[in-house]
This record gives sequence, C-alpha cells and structure tokens, in this order.
Amino acid sequence: MSWNDDVIAQFRESKGVTNRWGPKLIIMHTVGAKSGEQRLAPVVGFRNDAGWMVVASKGGAPENPAWYHNLQAHPSFDIEALIDGEIETAHVTASELTGTERDAAWEHVVTDAPPFADYPTKTDRTIPIFQLTRS
Repeated sequence: MSWNDDVIAQFRESKGVTNRWGPKLIIMHTVGAKSGEQRLAPVVGFRNDAGWMVVASKGGAPENPAWYHNLQAHPSFDIEALIDGEIETAHVTASELTGTERDAAWEHVVTDAPPFADYPTKTDRTIPIFQLTRS
C-alpha cells in the first residue's frame, strides 16, 4: 500500500478527522493527463467562499506534482471533502490562480498552514495554486 493509499484509507475510516491535516484534507478524483484514467490525490484543501484552494507544492520539489498536469488537462472532476461534519463528494472545476490573485491566495495558505511557507525556499519555481469551484 502506498503512502497516498494509507492517507486516503485513514481519511475515509476516520470520517475526515484523524490525519495530519484534519478536516482540511480533500481527495481529488482527477483524470490522468496522459492516461485518461482516474487518479486519486489526497491534498490539503483551503476552504474559501468559492470552494477550496489547493497548492501544487510537492513539498517544495523542483517539479510540479503529477496532479498539476491532470488539472490543466481535465479541470472538471470530483473531490471528497469533509462538509458539515460528513465526507461528501462535490463536483468542482479547477482554475489556476495568477498574479495578485495567486499572491493573496498564497498569503492565506501560509497564514492557515505555516509549514507551507518553507516550500518556496526549496525550489526555483513559483508554486501554483488552483481554485476549485463547486459546479
């Protein structure tokens, strides 16, 4: 079982509350950019009025996570998230934030989850942020 599989199983078994990120964790059901197959990606989802923001940080790695390319190729997909105390499925559409909108989102992220503040020091790339809007 992979690390992602363990995180997903723990998220589902605990009804979204007992994992490193607690109720912030979401599971994206993306479509592979090359394969066209469903891929599950557990990520931290930062709630906002439109839905959730997700950060393609990959812990500050020099390259984007695989799911980054999936969202670019297939921006409409489902997520599992803790909503009103229950894990629910929501359909979302992803759009990459840019410019001042991305900068404001980054400030929100590092205020809400300080460990993210260290990631840009590990890479030369600008870490992408996507808005996932419920549709």
